[in-house]
Amino acid sequence: MGAGPLPMRHGLTLGELAQWFVRTLNLDVECEVVAMEGWAPGAGPGYGWPLSERSWINPSPNAPNLWMARCYAGTVMLEGTTLSEGRGTTRPLELFGAPDLEPRKLLEEMQQLAPHWLQGCRLRECWFEPTFHKHAGELCAGVQIHVEDGAYDAAAFRPWRLLALAFKALRRQRPDYELWRDFPYEYEVDRLAIDLINGSELLRQWVDDPEATPADLEALAAADEAAWVAERDAVMLYR
Repeated sequence: MGAGPLPMRHGLTLGELAQWFVRTLNLDVECEVVAMEGWAPGAGPGYGWPLSERSWINPSPNAPNLWMARCYAGTVMLEGTTLSEGRGTTRPLELFGAPDLEPRKLLEEMQQLAPHWLQGCRLRECWFEPTFHKHAGELCAGVQIHVEDGAYDAAAFRPWRLLALAFKALRRQRPDYELWRDFPYEYEVDRLAIDLINGSELLRQWVDDPEATPADLEALAAADEAAWVAERDAVMLYR
């Protein structure tokens, strides 16, 4: 049996993930995971990250903190768009914007379309000027996603839907906006970056379809999400 798709936000520790690979790929290996004591991934405010006991070490230059990691499963999609993802600022992948964006109108449209997709975080209008990368040296209007305070709820926060909703709201307000960035991405030249990031064209097609609704995207994603939850539950060591 081959491995099925592995979600970016899979919700497993490395030990649990090892057990998933053994189980899914039918690997003939000895795999023993020594479980941690007292680890509670479902408890705030750290939700598995011991805020007072561990320092954050950057895994890459644009991954400066835990807050970015919480947003990344959604904000990574910005790499496939013309919107700045905050590279060239002190808060990369926690915010997005462009010189011609109207964040207040965008947030109002998002609220009208799918308010339940905005839960688990705090959204704030902001202005920033990237020192490099997209829109370098230009004042950008945008939105910052705050997941570092009491508003953050790990179970309610859905970063992929949040950014999908931002794209959809922008497309509804400005149908001709040049949103998708066409450039070689991760050594891929035959597909748009947004399609490569998402694994298919479905997200982009949903954004560009004026008749498609948030409920339609839920229907596209729900079955795979439910299947993954069942797979994940079989190897989870912590609750």
